[in-house]
Amino acid sequence: MTKKICAGAIGLAICLAPQMYSQHINERNAIRRVLLISVDGMHAVDFANCANGISTINNGAPYCPALAALGKTGINYVAASTSKTSDSFPGLTAIVTGGSPAFTGVYYDVAYSRNFDAPAKTTGNGLGAGTCTIGGTPTGTTTEYEEGIDIDKTKVNGGAPGAALTDGGLASIDTQKLVRDPSNSCNPVYPWDFVRANSIFSVIHQAGGYAAWSDKHPAYASVASGLGPIALDDFYAPEINSIVVGLPGVTTPTGVSCATILDPGSDLTAWTNSFQNIQCYDTLKVDAILNEIDGKNHLGTRHTQVPTIFGMNFQALSVGQKLVEASNGVTGGYLDAAATPSPALLNEFQFVDASIGAFVKELKAKGLYDSTMIVITAKHGQSPIDPSRYVSQLINGTSPVTLLSNAGYIPFSESTNNPTGIGPTEDDVSLIWLTNSSDTLAAVKILEANATAAGIALGQIYYGPSLILNYNDPTLDPRTPDIIVTPNVGVTYSGSTAKLAEHGGFAHDDTNVILLLSNSSFQPQTVRVEVGTSQVAPTILQALGLNPSALTAVQAEGTSVLPVVPLQ
Repeated sequence: MTKKICAGAIGLAICLAPQMYSQHINERNAIRRVLLISVDGMHAVDFANCANGISTINNGAPYCPALAALGKTGINYVAASTSKTSDSFPGLTAIVTGGSPAFTGVYYDVAYSRNFDAPAKTTGNGLGAGTCTIGGTPTGTTTEYEEGIDIDKTKVNGGAPGAALTDGGLASIDTQKLVRDPSNSCNPVYPWDFVRANSIFSVIHQAGGYAAWSDKHPAYASVASGLGPIALDDFYAPEINSIVVGLPGVTTPTGVSCATILDPGSDLTAWTNSFQNIQCYDTLKVDAILNEIDGKNHLGTRHTQVPTIFGMNFQALSVGQKLVEASNGVTGGYLDAAATPSPALLNEFQFVDASIGAFVKELKAKGLYDSTMIVITAKHGQSPIDPSRYVSQLINGTSPVTLLSNAGYIPFSESTNNPTGIGPTEDDVSLIWLTNSSDTLAAVKILEANATAAGIALGQIYYGPSLILNYNDPTLDPRTPDIIVTPNVGVTYSGSTAKLAEHGGFAHDDTNVILLLSNSSFQPQTVRVEVGTSQVAPTILQALGLNPSALTAVQAEGTSVLPVVPLQ
């Protein structure tokens, strides 16, 4: 029986059965495979600067020569927008499903759902365990799809029993740390089941293709939505928020050995705490892509086949944009509103570019370059680019959820008054789920009365019709926030002094990202019409000779193929 995929509650008329298309990869198509790269944090202006050069950097020469070369046979969409919200989880989901949060139900890696119950075991990040009654009324719970669901988030392999140093994969997900569905015998809600749409990985695998993906958390096996784990013929997800260790045999594309920890004086509780260590982490995934180009599995330990769809995310650039590394006095980020990179950020650009250059070199060496379409985009941007605009709001004031927690309107798992909880969904956006949606107007009045203290005097509050216009009615869809607050540009709901920017919100710097499609047969073109990264998914299917409407999100939301792509 074909499984239906629904957006929203049962009362919503957005429930589709995926069509069982009789389709196969078009062997005569010029494009035989797609390499999909997310350079997390990379803005459209970053590509313009690094591919064309800036007079004050690198003597004016391009500091991303590999990207510049791809641009010479590439279509560059300069007005591309990520999903809104622009967090990694909904951003990636949009890229691989073609769907918005309204359809996919994915708003953030840590969000809330009114129709699920708490996990059986407290997660690694503090989402508390609770009860679940089969067939009972759900209590609602914060949902978590990041490192907290690992068996052991301190280990690069996620704590998977008997796994190699970096290779836990699906086996590192602790099912007892997953939220549960009382309408489905209180079974755990796996990442691929949480997403209410099928993905390109499922469609391509079902059509006889070979699908592979590498990312920063085992939870990002969510890209297998639709078919589930069988959609991923190869999956690699070393845990990014694990304790930093030496990586024997790993050398970055810039020639640096990672056999010992590069930055031992940094905070070693996560790879994201160091400009140097993050490059070693990303190199694990770079090596996986190179192995897959060679027709091997991600570790290179056995021969398989070259994937039809494969790719990875880079985290190094995002770290370079955000981090203040107090241990060595180095500050990343940009120098000005024109996106001139600091020396630390420049080094991350050069690392990412060298990695992409290695992919191109290997594709050419294997005779695969001309038949591969390379897609480079980003799950999210980073805001603000202008360093003078950044505000650590919790040092200077309060946050929307804090105000509403104190007023008693927030569920305990989301409340800032929960001493051991995972915390609310607030970065440079505030997503607010109320205990009772009927309290929305009262909650909004509190926010408006405290707009300056909450950093939203120049921001926006979405609720009621202004929210339902682009999302589902929160009284019908258990995933939809009751209120979304976008604060003043530059405001982040953080008390940290170790960051310069954040993402998740709707600001231009959050959402305007690189989107480059390159193939040796393409004529270079700059496209200025506004497009979305959700259009990547149907474009990839069309490039492979498959029907974009095999994606349920494309059917429901009318997501179109990107314009002017010369696909045969």
